[in-house]
Amino acid sequence: MSLPRKIKNFNLFNEGQNYIGQVSEVVLPKLTTKMEEYRGGGMDAPIDIDLGMEKLSMEWSVGGIIKQVLTQYGSLTHNGVGLRFAGALQSDDLEEVKALEIVVRGRHSEIDMGTAKPGDDTTKKITSSLSYYKVTLDGEEIIEIDIPNMVKRIGGKDLMDPFRLALGL
Repeated sequence: MSLPRKIKNFNLFNEGQNYIGQVSEVVLPKLTTKMEEYRGGGMDAPIDIDLGMEKLSMEWSVGGIIKQVLTQYGSLTHNGVGLRFAGALQSDDLEEVKALEIVVRGRHSEIDMGTAKPGDDTTKKITSSLSYYKVTLDGEEIIEIDIPNMVKRIGGKDLMDPFRLALGL
């Protein structure tokens, strides 16, 4: 029997700055395809038509104030902030630890400063709107999505290549 590989620990880097011990939670980007239901003549049931992807974002929480994050708010470019999630994966039936790396680029769309109350947690939540997303598992690229450059590589196959070709890019 095999057990699932779980994220046993992680770290977040912001433009190379190590946030070990400062980030308490990361909500990793959700991949969502925008679908439209379609039923044409002669079809007994509708099917979903792929209309591209929904917006990518990542949420993360820090234990206090980080000046670097505050000064990044209002970035004038879609890819002004680079974040790297480094995760350590392990299943409870094996001793080996595998590396999960998620690299994103974007900008902070929301910084929730939370509440200030003596004796309570001071967690701050950041939402980063993304234009680039890459997943690497144990050194192997699994997914790379570069929205402005029309790249959507899944398992080594670029699904946007025929579209770039059709558009003369």
